[in-house]
Amino acid sequence: MSINNSKEISASPLALKLGFWSAVTAFLTFVIYTVCFVAILRSSPLFTWTTLADYVAYVEAYGGVLRPLAQFSMLLFGLSFVVLLNSIHEYTRTERKILTRVSVGFGLLFAVTVGIHYFTQFSAVRLNVLEGRTEGLEHFVQANPYSILSAINMLGWTVFLGLASLFVAPVFSAAGLERLIRFALLLNGVFCLSGGIGYVWEINSLANRHSEERSDEESRLLNAKRRFFAPSGRSE
Repeated sequence: MSINNSKEISASPLALKLGFWSAVTAFLTFVIYTVCFVAILRSSPLFTWTTLADYVAYVEAYGGVLRPLAQFSMLLFGLSFVVLLNSIHEYTRTERKILTRVSVGFGLLFAVTVGIHYFTQFSAVRLNVLEGRTEGLEHFVQANPYSILSAINMLGWTVFLGLASLFVAPVFSAAGLERLIRFALLLNGVFCLSGGIGYVWEINSLANRHSEERSDEESRLLNAKRRFFAPSGRSE
């Protein structure tokens, strides 16, 4: 195995357990998000941002628990991703720990930005809509692609997640499962950063490509990481 040299590092059982269960948690949150997203598309028409009044009318007509559940699952994903990166850091050879340390930093920024965004959506935004207090709310609604919080959310999903993926990818340098993880991380990083470029310069093909590919690619990546931290899943 390349990520860890047993002569240099003896990863604690706790680090391995945290790595495994954080990968499982992150994978399951993406499954929940995907199920909610598909259910929303099947049960209600696709909403395209026009005005805040139209958004409020849409929520009143097609509201429910699926949207807040999907948002909460993405908040949990951000938290579990930070735990996963720290577990990888504990299991990395000394000369490559600088890479995982940088990745943990960007991963933490990712968790903070998307956490702020999603917590605001299923708490303050949802409650203000329910109470009819909507003045100025267009600057915080996720459905508005150019709201302040949408920009913060995109910063997390494109720049910070992309850089975290690119920096941790070289740690997995062996063949087999590690090669699969490395390729998935590199691909995820490229998609994320290209999505950020598409968002800033309004290149819809790049921004849409990021949204479409993110869920599938990260789902495969998290499943591979879960297998890596499983007791019998690490390549020698």
